[in-house]
Amino acid sequence: MTYVDGFVIPTPKSKIATYKKMAILGRKTWMKHGALQYFECVADDLDTPPGCGDFKKLVKLKRGETLWYSFIVYKNRAHRNAVNKKVMQELSQQKMPMVMPFDMKRMAHGGFKTVVQG
Repeated sequence: MTYVDGFVIPTPKSKIATYKKMAILGRKTWMKHGALQYFECVADDLDTPPGCGDFKKLVKLKRGETLWYSFIVYKNRAHRNAVNKKVMQELSQQKMPMVMPFDMKRMAHGGFKTVVQG
C-alpha cells in the first residue's frame, strides 16, 4: 500500500495564480525526486450535507478565500522520507518567496498510511 502526504490550504482567491505557479514548481520537484503522483486541487464545491463536517469551518475560511486540497503519493513512509529529504535539500538551495501566497499557520499537513486503495 502507498503512503500519502496530505495538505489543506486556505488561500486568498486573489493569489490563486501565484499559488498555482508555486504548485507547478512543487510538482516538478517532488516528481523529479521520486514521488509517484502529485495533486493540487482547488475547491469547487464546499457545500456539505446536513450532519457532515465542513471544510470552511475547519479552516475558518474567510470571505475572498478558497481552499486547496493537495496530496503527494509515495511507495511507503520510508520512500516518502527519502523523497522529502532530497526535495528539502534542493529547496534549501533556492531563493524562496519572501511572502507565501497563503497563511502558513492555517495550513494543515499530515502523513497517511493507505488502508484501502484501488
